Amino acid sequence: MLGIVLIYFIGRYFYRLAEGYNKNKWLFAIIGVLSYYVGTFVGGIILGVLDGIFNIGMDWDNSLILGLLALPFGVAMVYLFHFLLKRHWEKTTIKPVDEIETIGKSIEE
Repeated sequence: MLGIVLIYFIGRYFYRLAEGYNKNKWLFAIIGVLSYYVGTFVGGIILGVLDGIFNIGMDWDNSLILGLLALPFGVAMVYLFHFLLKRHWEKTTIKPVDEIETIGKSIEE
């Protein structure tokens, strides 16, 4: 149940970001949720490699603990993807010039 709530808030987070920059809202909401799953997948691989190298002795049968260990990786991936998207859209967005203010002014001003 907690996972569904987390997915909802991640989707809403990206939906509002896309809405602010006039992008496809549902597409980026879905991509945001997928970025969470990619982050948890990469986190699981990192944990598996670290367990293999350092022989930590993790209990791979306990899915609750694995989910809680992979959660920070997913949230970090969501935050990183959101930050990169926002920065890219801020750079590429053209801000409209209020031309009504410039009517009647000379070109030199």
